[in-house]
Amino acid sequence: MNASASSAASAPSAADDRATVLLRLLQLTDSALPVGAFSFSNGLETAVAEGLVHDAATLEAFTEDLLVQSAFTDGIAALHAHRSRLAGDVRGIVEADRYAFETRTGGEGRLMTCRMGRKLAELAARLFADALLDEWLEALRAGASPGTYPAAQGLVFAASGIDERALFVSQQYGVASMALNAALRCLRVSHYDTQRILFRLSERGGALYEEACVLALDEMHAFVPQIDILASLHEQGIQRLFMN
Repeated sequence: MNASASSAASAPSAADDRATVLLRLLQLTDSALPVGAFSFSNGLETAVAEGLVHDAATLEAFTEDLLVQSAFTDGIAALHAHRSRLAGDVRGIVEADRYAFETRTGGEGRLMTCRMGRKLAELAARLFADALLDEWLEALRAGASPGTYPAAQGLVFAASGIDERALFVSQQYGVASMALNAALRCLRVSHYDTQRILFRLSERGGALYEEACVLALDEMHAFVPQIDILASLHEQGIQRLFMN
């Protein structure tokens, strides 16, 4: 363990008072969390360039597609990583990590999820001491685990005493807010539009959780081919504000 981690607080437990857990949840879902989310758009920039997203209505439809795709891929991986952390099973975290990585079809998508995942794990190691987190970080350094963002989220949220339903809806919130914040920089929509979209789409989080929480890792699925096509076009594009 490095010196900064050794001086960190003990890992928070599920027995912590609800206010503390809520504050940790807010911290881990804050758009200012330094994991690099602001650098990515989830393919929105290319959708705008191709004319597929051009106003608030098409932006909402695009974001909803992103949420469905993420719920049954990254969402499932995050839930299994969370459960593995609670069970003290680092191999389960590595398995969830690998599944999350393999469901990413594009090079930039894999770069995004691994860059954010590693940053979150390294940040958490400086916030609190946790043996499984240290073990997983060693696996990342050895190349034995890719280091995806959903795997890191599952591990860190569990270690912070945050339950899996809150983890799942937070993961959904992150996907939506990433695209909607990017929209303000590459599309003619207002803050009122993006906040209205976020408010409406949040109503689906609970239902998506109920569907995803009973699925095994090998049941991960999401048939949203236009998202993958846009991601591949972005890798070849010459107009870009975001890494993907």
